[in-house]
Amino acid sequence: MDIAGIPVGTSDFAEIRQEKFYYIDKTALIEELLKTRGTKATLITRPRRFGKTLNMNMLSEFFDIRKDNKHLFEGLYISNNKEICNNWQNQYPVLFLTFKSVDGLSFDSAIEKLKIVISDMCIRHYYLLDSNKVNEVQKECFKRLAHKSSSMGETQNSLIALVQMLESHYGKPVILLIDEYDVPLAKASENGYYKEMLDVIKGIMQVIKDNGLLKIAVITGCLRIAKESIFTGMNNLVSDTISDTRLNEYFGFTQKEVTKLLEDTELSTHSEEIKEWYDGYNFGGFYVYCPWDVMNHVSRLLLNPEAKPAGYWKNSSGNTIIRSFIDAYSSTVKKKFETLMSGGYIIQGIKEGLTYDYINSSEENLWSVLYFTGYLTRAKEETAGKNVFALSVPNAEVMEIFEDAVEEWFSETSNQWDKKALFDAVWNIDDKCISVEITKLLRKTISYHDYKEDFYHAFFAGIFAGAGYIVESNKEHGEGRSDIIVQDYTGDRMAVFEVKYSKSQDGLENECLKAIEQIDDKMYAKEFEEDYSQVICYGISFYKKRCMVKVKE
Repeated sequence: MDIAGIPVGTSDFAEIRQEKFYYIDKTALIEELLKTRGTKATLITRPRRFGKTLNMNMLSEFFDIRKDNKHLFEGLYISNNKEICNNWQNQYPVLFLTFKSVDGLSFDSAIEKLKIVISDMCIRHYYLLDSNKVNEVQKECFKRLAHKSSSMGETQNSLIALVQMLESHYGKPVILLIDEYDVPLAKASENGYYKEMLDVIKGIMQVIKDNGLLKIAVITGCLRIAKESIFTGMNNLVSDTISDTRLNEYFGFTQKEVTKLLEDTELSTHSEEIKEWYDGYNFGGFYVYCPWDVMNHVSRLLLNPEAKPAGYWKNSSGNTIIRSFIDAYSSTVKKKFETLMSGGYIIQGIKEGLTYDYINSSEENLWSVLYFTGYLTRAKEETAGKNVFALSVPNAEVMEIFEDAVEEWFSETSNQWDKKALFDAVWNIDDKCISVEITKLLRKTISYHDYKEDFYHAFFAGIFAGAGYIVESNKEHGEGRSDIIVQDYTGDRMAVFEVKYSKSQDGLENECLKAIEQIDDKMYAKEFEEDYSQVICYGISFYKKRCMVKVKE
């Protein structure tokens, strides 16, 4: 398949079908939603980049009474259900909007973006101003919404007003589709105007409450905001989350779908790496891949068959939640992080209904956010109780996000640690004191890679970085590459460190001696002897949270 056939960066269902781009059929979602027509409103929460917007766009194209696009659905699953197609396809007025762009550093700037979203929606339905079934008062309000000059009350009431106008014009109840409803709240929480934005979104969402003019409503987001916070009194709202779901296979790619995609693109030899990096999300006992990752990587592989997996999901949005979690950690949280990052799982209570302003109020809330936003997934089907799950990191890409966050945290916070005793011991050639001080620092950090050598190498280099020393790692010196060189120009001295990992506590001393032997054999320090008055060589070995240092005599 040509690279042009893989849609990346578009959630426009009509464009994908008209341009004959590769489309993984999710139209059975229509049938599943209509099985429960007694449910007026459905809230679907999934992590970002799991196909929410594309699915909502597909629903809009299917239901919209203004369109005649049966050709877009030819050959797809839903086209075989003649009853649904005859009764529902292009039969109802549709109001479709997405809040994913409602962002701002201040409340006023976010409201401006919200007004733009509502204005764009009005412009798509500008024909209502010519309708003789819509009264003049409604039309005047509509004009203000379209021209972004509406009052706050009119903005909050905008969806109710538009639903009323559409129902009057068509004489049919309206299908309401709201995508990424909680993005404005997430951004407001980050930037300090949560209460103000909550009041606005709560007002907008009143369109769902006991509204006989709605046929059905579908709302998507990342988190299920607690009913008492935003959906007060909306007893007609049913939630479909990743922990209790009947719509699991429609958000994410199944193994069968990925296998067929790789066969169709002649990339089946990459199936294992794609599975390792982008699979592993357990939605209600149903395992899926992240669609954004898979399509991006397939696109890259078609351009370059040697392309390595990359963090497409990681790079598509901020990952500040991990960092904020680490900053607020307790010793208990630290141990759980280390368990997760060594490939294990933790047993953790999960809270379904959350509010962004209280996310940081408890450890349970923080773990819940990591779970619902896709950074963690259920490791096992068994539970230790109601809403208590075994959680693990889903795949290599998310593990990389955790590792990057820990490295960033260590780099920033290690400068705040008191390391004077360590530095004094290094230049005073006190290897016993160095061992003690490094062990103290080890107990402050979060280890990962299951305590492999590269972790200790990065950890040790990070101690000296930013402390006024010149630090070189894995540079060619002598007849090989020394682990770490620390140069102190002002003190006319430098130190060579060779780092080893021990498989047991008893093996620490032996690994230290091996490190010193390597420094000698490879002559790591030779080239510095004429430039510095003092050249000190150390062998260092680590075992979990323990360290031993030996100086070369």
